[in-house]
Amino acid sequence: MPTAPYPRRKRVALLGATGSVGDSTLRVIRAHHEALELVAVAAHGNADKLLGIARAFGVRHLALYDETAAAALRAAGPSVLPPGAVVHAPGVEGLEQLATLPEVDVVLVAVVGTAGLRPALAALAAGKDLALASKEILVLAGAHVLAAAKKSGARLLPVDSEHSAVFQCIEGRAHEEVRRVILTASGGAFRDWPFAKLAEATVADALKHPNWSMGPKITVDSATLANKGLELIEASVLFGLRPEQCAAVVHPQSIVHCLVEFTDGTMLAQLCPPSMTFPIQHALLYPSRGRRGTDQALSLDRLFTLEFRPADEGRFPMLRLAREAMVCGGAAPAVYNAANEVAVAAFLAGRLPFLGIARVTEATLAALGNARADELSAVLAVDAEARSFAERQI
Repeated sequence: MPTAPYPRRKRVALLGATGSVGDSTLRVIRAHHEALELVAVAAHGNADKLLGIARAFGVRHLALYDETAAAALRAAGPSVLPPGAVVHAPGVEGLEQLATLPEVDVVLVAVVGTAGLRPALAALAAGKDLALASKEILVLAGAHVLAAAKKSGARLLPVDSEHSAVFQCIEGRAHEEVRRVILTASGGAFRDWPFAKLAEATVADALKHPNWSMGPKITVDSATLANKGLELIEASVLFGLRPEQCAAVVHPQSIVHCLVEFTDGTMLAQLCPPSMTFPIQHALLYPSRGRRGTDQALSLDRLFTLEFRPADEGRFPMLRLAREAMVCGGAAPAVYNAANEVAVAAFLAGRLPFLGIARVTEATLAALGNARADELSAVLAVDAEARSFAERQI
């Protein structure tokens, strides 16, 4: 893969511009305007916020996934849009158009769920570096994403804080020297709740994350530890690790983002405050470190502690199910991801209790986890079937 730094500002397409990762990305671009230029933005349906971003950054390429919102924005015409701006096609097609624009150097995909798969593959096929915040994409079709990056020579840069941390710890080291990778989990909103009380957990309870400000889906995933399960699967794909080489611990402070154990028994850890600006900045400026951080760095002049607890897979069954999906391989990770997405949506809509998320996921894995999915079309078919099966369980 190419490693030479860009001779000019990197031009960024941001898919998922109006979400929490999008907000952090805009802060990074604003703080590093001498090195980064935002040239394309996409969102699901928040036209007002997308327009505000386009005006603030002088962006000419816009896309909205929602057809109605896209049509309304296009009908508004030049009086509303920034000078020279173009509203691209709705749906996945528009995301693909932005991801393959000739003027784009790097595409940051922060689309919730698996809707970003096609644009991610299109970006890589076009030779664009891919900064990936949507972990579900690698869980669904990791082998196909890696193959696309290898074929074009584009770089695949992790944006998840944990995978960015692993990437930084193992860069330049021989693969066979890595014994295991340990990802840290905050424990989410319920890390200190008695297990018996979880049956009463409400949506409002689940969305009170103690450390991070994120969207609803990923915040619920943090409460079930499905987020960490997805990240373990993603780590095995990204770094070529066997399931037994991927582990997780609960770290309430969210300061240590990973530990990498090497074959000589030593460990390297990556530390930074719990802000997504750090991994986003690393991905967008890579291979440069940049002149400064977007957010304030850790201060060792003040007292703080680092605490680690075992991740109890009995208390967090979604972690156990992710490990089983990793061991099973094939379509099992895609089934795990699809069932979890459906179950979390049902929980957020008040149609499923909190503990039902794991029950639905386990039932779907038991029914469909052994399906074969060698081709991308088969993976997508299994994904659709798993979503339908999970919905029927609800």
